[in-house]
Amino acid sequence: MARPKHGQIFDTLSREILSGRYRAGEKFPSEAELVRRFRVSRITVGRAVHDLRQRGLVERFAGSGTYVVESKDGARQLTFGLIIPDLGTTEIFEPICQGIAGAPDAAGHALLWPHTREQQPAQLAEQCIKRRVSGVFFAPVEMNAHAAEINRQVVSRLRKAGMPIVYLDRRPEEPATRDRSDLVSIDNQRAGNLATTHLIRCGARNIAFLAWRGQATSVAGRIAGYRQVLGHAGHVITAPPGEQLELPAHADQFDGFLCSSDRVAGLLMRTLLARGRQIPRDVRIVGVDDVAYAALLPVPLTTIRQPCTEIGETALRLMLDRIAHPKMPARDVLLDCELVVRESCGAALVG
Repeated sequence: MARPKHGQIFDTLSREILSGRYRAGEKFPSEAELVRRFRVSRITVGRAVHDLRQRGLVERFAGSGTYVVESKDGARQLTFGLIIPDLGTTEIFEPICQGIAGAPDAAGHALLWPHTREQQPAQLAEQCIKRRVSGVFFAPVEMNAHAAEINRQVVSRLRKAGMPIVYLDRRPEEPATRDRSDLVSIDNQRAGNLATTHLIRCGARNIAFLAWRGQATSVAGRIAGYRQVLGHAGHVITAPPGEQLELPAHADQFDGFLCSSDRVAGLLMRTLLARGRQIPRDVRIVGVDDVAYAALLPVPLTTIRQPCTEIGETALRLMLDRIAHPKMPARDVLLDCELVVRESCGAALVG
């Protein structure tokens, strides 16, 4: 979905202010001048300028005009931390981070990526605190026996330091009390609903949901969507994470699988093919993410595409809003997702 016109104008003007085109204390162009420049209505320009005032970039003085505001510390650049423990193993986070860095609102700001294999998430939080970042983007830990405690430590330390948090993809299962942190994700329940409906349309009659044990709260939303379509509890199979997929004996009874991620779907495909089951003739598979290799699997994978760039851009907007309005209630921004149809679901077989 295209960004509204007033939002596009806001993006352009905020970039120009942050880049120094308009200096602190300088008179800002009038609304009439901006109407002529952008060739839009006065109402559209007024909404953009209102957003600039809300962000603290300009200030209006009655009878005088609008002026660019001097930042409190004399510099406009903000630095944001990234705490993403799964950065190297979960393929969606790199393009999400690129979306944050490349967002229109990112001009003049910087990202701190404090990641090494040896450091734990709590240590990464301490690095962000030591560097006095303006806020942190955090993807809570999953598939770890101590995930709840690890996430609690990270959130507690950042909260104590007064740093705003924007969660990426999921919230921790046990959020801190009075947590005003925002979340940006896809609508996971709709994703599960969309994928399950498609499997049924493709002829699957006995569909299971397959996930790794200990996966994040986002997967719970996908399961809810799956169950919503089936009208009953469904069959949820969990397997220990790893490079080999351990399936229970009764898994062979299913003719359709909705997988919690493309990675799980790829391992399932390898396991089923090794057992002599043909895809999609014997069993149909749908994943979630649409990672780079999804179309390159032995049977190209039907999947739910996550709009990673848009997730990153939205996360940055939420962060800037949170910094400007720290007492706002927490917000969950759930973006739309798209079904990408390939051979693994057997769509071609049903016409």
